[in-house]
Amino acid sequence: MKKIVQLHRKLAPELIELLEERYNILRHIQYAQPVGRRALATVLNMGERIVRAQVDFLKNSGLVAFSALGMTVTKEGQELLLEMSEYIRLLHDVTSLEEELAAKLRLKRVIIIPGDSDADGAVQRELGRAAASLLRQFLGNNMIVAVSGGSTMARVAEAVTMHAPGTLVVPARGGLGEQVEHQANTIAAVMAAKLGGRYRLLHIPDGVSEEALEVITASDANIRELAQIIRRPDILMYGIGQAAEMAIRRGVDNSIITKMIRSGAVGESLGQYCTMEGKIVYATSSLGLHLNDLAGIRVAIAVAGGRKKAEAIVAVSGAGHGGESILVTDEGAAKAIQSIINH
Repeated sequence: MKKIVQLHRKLAPELIELLEERYNILRHIQYAQPVGRRALATVLNMGERIVRAQVDFLKNSGLVAFSALGMTVTKEGQELLLEMSEYIRLLHDVTSLEEELAAKLRLKRVIIIPGDSDADGAVQRELGRAAASLLRQFLGNNMIVAVSGGSTMARVAEAVTMHAPGTLVVPARGGLGEQVEHQANTIAAVMAAKLGGRYRLLHIPDGVSEEALEVITASDANIRELAQIIRRPDILMYGIGQAAEMAIRRGVDNSIITKMIRSGAVGESLGQYCTMEGKIVYATSSLGLHLNDLAGIRVAIAVAGGRKKAEAIVAVSGAGHGGESILVTDEGAAKAIQSIINH
């Protein structure tokens, strides 16, 4: 495959752009199906005439089907997308970048999805699919999986297709008061349903005072038991956010946010705010996991993409490492990270 990519670059470089364009259109149809041509053109930010010509080609090739509801990807199209994903990775030469970032960030492995989720929503879905595939690799019998909240983690839960009825899924932390679909409790329940497993929910929001947490745990045996389960998962799947944005979502006091930013906080994960050097400068109180718990977790999978999250990813990667620390990110973030760490 690598040889074929090299030959394409030398003999027909003009075809590579066309190939990527058709691949991207097919991928967007898969995620939005059934979808009309006008709606697809809007999502892709392309002219409707150009989209019409390309989807007609895909239809004539047996990759797309038309109906009154809109376009859908055929079985042959779905198979082609799977086969093409590795070709696109080679085309973007992400393998060497994966190895470089893994070494520089001191991670066991980095997986890079072509594209930038800041500019293309389909890339975030690809991140979810890649992370769900990793879960399949590591998930064994009767394991505990802890998941954090956020839109990217919601995509991970959506992409789970395997069946593991002995699995227990728990939220890694309490809720943020954000939309229900993105809360850790909801994501844990969705993932458990996809796996055919069980879930336990944590009905205590992040940011509750230490005194209140002590009272709650002292008076509720179920909460104490759940807290112990959350602290010892076999697999942790978590997101990474920008410090200021996450602090605002958590309702952190403005004076504390200002102090954090002045201290150099750029990244947040699991309620802890980190500088580019990986120093934790602030943490919200919670019964859930923190970054310093990663050392005792066998598999810790961080999922975050988009160029704007590059600094946050560097910061969080420096603050916590597990036994098998893996980062799933996209090309936009990866290239920005490369620029930061080589600066």
